[in-house]
Amino acid sequence: MAQFSRLEVAQVMKDTGMVPLFFNSDIELSKKVLKACYDGGARLMEFTARGDFAHEVFGALVKYATKELPGMVMGVGSVTDAGAASLYMALGANFIVTPVLREDIAIACNRRKVLWSPGCGSLTEIAKAEELGCEIVKLFPGGIYGPNFVKGVKGPQPWTSIMPTGGVSPTEENLKGWFDAGVTCVGMGSQLISKEIVANQDFDTLTKKVASALSIIKNLRS
Repeated sequence: MAQFSRLEVAQVMKDTGMVPLFFNSDIELSKKVLKACYDGGARLMEFTARGDFAHEVFGALVKYATKELPGMVMGVGSVTDAGAASLYMALGANFIVTPVLREDIAIACNRRKVLWSPGCGSLTEIAKAEELGCEIVKLFPGGIYGPNFVKGVKGPQPWTSIMPTGGVSPTEENLKGWFDAGVTCVGMGSQLISKEIVANQDFDTLTKKVASALSIIKNLRS
């Protein structure tokens, strides 16, 4: 079961402004990546469940985070149906992120009061997601739409909370564009947790990159 309610998770997303995304099939390596992000100040992790036996890795990470990383909010991304969402919630997922808008996933998550963030690419999809109880909408792929799309949505719907994923990098220029446009938080994967960092197990660099990105976001908001 989830440790945090959907409102608590939404607040952490708003407070920190960034959700790192990561997948690896190696449990011990994944723990080190998670720890490096935590040490850098991240308090959320979206485990992008795209590989075989991903649920086994995620279950191990939740147990590790619960024991060793207090306050770390573990969630799962790339969820494609309600069955998978239910499986990951049973393993302790505190939020579910999907590449598309699916009502069956909304129902499964809402029953358990677990935050779900569907991938949307139009104002109509965003409005539908909010009608289904979505707190924070995922703009995906973010790089295709860009900050101007966010500005366009926030005009008629200033209440909408948006998290772009894809096309986000840990640079001041990139983050300024997104946060000036009015995003609530950003999802960041390979631009933050690069293949090189993982291959070289350069976790000190990862910790510094996470801390730097969070510092930039904090300054942009102040």
